[in-house]
Amino acid sequence: MPPICNGWRNGPTPETRTSAAPYPPIPVFLKITMSQPSHTTILFVPGLRDHVADHWQTLLQAELPHAASAPPLEHDKLSCAARIAALDNALDKALAAIDGPVVLVAHSAGVMITVHWAAQHAHRLAPGRIRGALLATPADLETPMPAGYPTRDTLAQHGWLPIPRKPLPFPTRLAASRNDPLASYERAAGMACDWGSELVDLGEVGHLNPAAGYGPWPQAMALLAPWLQTTGAQPANPSAITR
Repeated sequence: MPPICNGWRNGPTPETRTSAAPYPPIPVFLKITMSQPSHTTILFVPGLRDHVADHWQTLLQAELPHAASAPPLEHDKLSCAARIAALDNALDKALAAIDGPVVLVAHSAGVMITVHWAAQHAHRLAPGRIRGALLATPADLETPMPAGYPTRDTLAQHGWLPIPRKPLPFPTRLAASRNDPLASYERAAGMACDWGSELVDLGEVGHLNPAAGYGPWPQAMALLAPWLQTTGAQPANPSAITR
């Protein structure tokens, strides 16, 4: 029997679908003030397109004083194992450089990189070193994707399938879109159920990428706020983060 999470199995029941409401309005910028010496490093995990100049992850990383990103791959770009190794190395560097924890911010296939990494490597870390993870519009690699994307067989050959389904060992929020071409809302909700994530209904935001108008995504900082409220992570220029 699949697990039931707030009425969800592989999707919503009619009752939960009709009662679901978009995530409450969020201020354009939520300022996070420092109340203790330690700080949290925000580590961005991009999808298969790596670092896109006008993507909200790239723009937000440039605005934060303590931020890093899993590096782009020069070879084996479609290899899940290579992506996991790159994230593992980036985490090792971030954790070695600070005394505080890390918050992960993953998007698209970056969400799948994160959950594969957690299944294989998270046990090595002391509890609390990863304070939380924002999983934004995960790409459903188990369902055939639009033309121009890797096929399901190709993804399986490169180690992406099946998608890990065990609960994640750190707090997570999964932000799902109602009209994402790479994952239905029902499938994303099922992932949130399996991973133990708080499900955030973003409404109709497409795949939350430049093609959908993002660009800057100010909601990201508000969704990260519970993990940053005692830290110094804040944009250097708040007025630059608008949509």
